[in-house]
Amino acid sequence: MKAITYSSYGGPEVLALADVPEPKVGPDSVLINVKAASVNPVDWKVREGYLDGALDAFFPVIPGWDVAGVVERPGAAVPEFAEGDEVIGYVREDVVRRGTFAEKVAAPVRTLARKPKNATWEQAASLPLAGLTAYQSLVHTLQITEQDTVLIHAAAGGVGSLATQIAVACGARVIGTASERNHDYLRSIGAEPVTYGDGLAERVQELAPNGVSAVLDLVGGAALTVTADVLAPKGRVASVADPGVLELGGHYVFVRPDTADLTALVDLVEQGKVTIEVAETYPLAETAAAHKASEQGHTRGKIAVVVDQ
Repeated sequence: MKAITYSSYGGPEVLALADVPEPKVGPDSVLINVKAASVNPVDWKVREGYLDGALDAFFPVIPGWDVAGVVERPGAAVPEFAEGDEVIGYVREDVVRRGTFAEKVAAPVRTLARKPKNATWEQAASLPLAGLTAYQSLVHTLQITEQDTVLIHAAAGGVGSLATQIAVACGARVIGTASERNHDYLRSIGAEPVTYGDGLAERVQELAPNGVSAVLDLVGGAALTVTADVLAPKGRVASVADPGVLELGGHYVFVRPDTADLTALVDLVEQGKVTIEVAETYPLAETAAAHKASEQGHTRGKIAVVVDQ
């Protein structure tokens, strides 16, 4: 089969289209014919070697953790899915080896859920990692309700755009930071936009003079520093980008595969409460270009990779 691989850590230039053996399917896994995958910042951070201290890499590596496709064959211990089922998954394991930028993927059943019926393959592949990050941060960690005013840093990005819609679906008031070119988009999904950068604290305070009750930080650094100035007493804060949040008494969130949470996201999409924004699509052979686009940042929504078979 065709897959994107790399044989050493490095920049996008280490990525190459190669012929590799089809994956074996363990008893608790499902063989998927891949229709699309999507790029997340963690993909190129892993490729650069930044997670080498946490995850062993077995070269050549097939990158990618997001997938959407059709079940070709379930494993012997998998009654949940059958041949022909359309599925999505956040296919992260505890080692870096077999990813989703490939024609076929053997995915543990614990990483999968059904594909949203009203989503394209590109949208479906863009939901798992970003959606789970947003959902687990807001629903489990911050426990957002209709009583909350939530500040989301980088609200128009891949995770942020989904987080904004999930928080709105929870009944919360949402203030979201973004560049001015994305303000109309944020309004369209239910947020009150503010421009990031110098003076952010003052702009947020104008909208929420008594402070916000919760903050979801998707940027880290200076954005997290501002949080202390705008958080109401007893407010909650979570970051997926900066462990320094712990010094503020907050929570550092690292997303995990979870079928129940992924199914809840699928339900939100099918109910029309969450729409998946796909900014760009690339063919499998141009995955390196997709990585470059992700590294440049400021993408509204997600970048998808289409697998033609």
